[in-house]
Amino acid sequence: MIYLETGQFKANYQDDQALFPIAQDRYFILAALFVAFAVVPFLLNQYWLNAIILPFLIYALAALGLNILTGYCGQLSLGTGAFMAVGAFSIFKLMTVVPEFGFIPLVILSGLITAAVGTLFGLPSLRIKGFYLAVATLAAQFFLIWLFNKVGWFFNYNATGMITSPPMTLFGVIITGPEADTVGKYYLVAGFVALFALFAKNIARGRIGRNWMAIRDMDIAAELIGVRPLIAKLSAFAVSSFYIGMAGALYFAVWLGSAEPTEAFDINQSFLVLFMIIIGGLGSVLGSFLGAAFLVMMPILLKNIMVDGLGADSALAAHIEIIVVGVLIILFLIVEPHGLARLWRIAKEKMRLWPFPH
Repeated sequence: MIYLETGQFKANYQDDQALFPIAQDRYFILAALFVAFAVVPFLLNQYWLNAIILPFLIYALAALGLNILTGYCGQLSLGTGAFMAVGAFSIFKLMTVVPEFGFIPLVILSGLITAAVGTLFGLPSLRIKGFYLAVATLAAQFFLIWLFNKVGWFFNYNATGMITSPPMTLFGVIITGPEADTVGKYYLVAGFVALFALFAKNIARGRIGRNWMAIRDMDIAAELIGVRPLIAKLSAFAVSSFYIGMAGALYFAVWLGSAEPTEAFDINQSFLVLFMIIIGGLGSVLGSFLGAAFLVMMPILLKNIMVDGLGADSALAAHIEIIVVGVLIILFLIVEPHGLARLWRIAKEKMRLWPFPH
């Protein structure tokens, strides 16, 4: 009886097709936003904000981008790490060449550059799919990282090959560089994630999102009813790469501060984001957040239990973390392929009838 819709009448199509038609959902989202922007920055210390909350939000944005491509459009990609690198190197060059544009426009420009690159590497999806497409995107992963390592122009001919974020301010607050304000960084990243999560939710409900899902479910039938695979697939690659590029820009400029492509954007990043959407739930905005939260916080929890609680070696804790992630992925694929988001939907359905028997 917690989640009943009794008395919530819809008198027009606009109310019936609202983003959150049930009042409890609206209250939950508003409460979550209130906690995120009015409670979290003042409740948590710098360690929590820097080491846990910031990477969670950035990875949630990257997972949201991959979920658009894989979860909504059904196009498997293993090039997420490379596309994050495109966003990171794009904002690095823009910050050193045109810093007067301001940080927020530079992040969006980095996302647009990544969208163009992602669309280019998405062209093979017009002829191949499934495992073969995954191999094609894997080639993009290795090629782009090699390019950023070998062409000195991308890292301003630094002898170490690393890129370092120069200091930039937003509304008088330093948000990049070694002197960056932690709370300012949090507000910036949280604002980006909240805004573009809302945009993703809306675009998935619209005509473009329905075209993506039609291609995902049965591409031949979708083409027969008028969905153009060229536009649907390339638009999914473009929007997905846009999100991942912005995540890469924030990952480098706001969180890391400096990066080396073979370490910060290797194939492990691609697999990590893919595991996030598998565990969180394919084709779900909420699943992107749940998967990112799980895979960012679980290693820290395991480390605290194994190292601090049981006195185990840190290397053993790292190996156990890999084993746990692998077991959970297999478990979710077998028991609940739609991930944590599906479990949340089942819980809401049960709350509709509680305390009556199901």
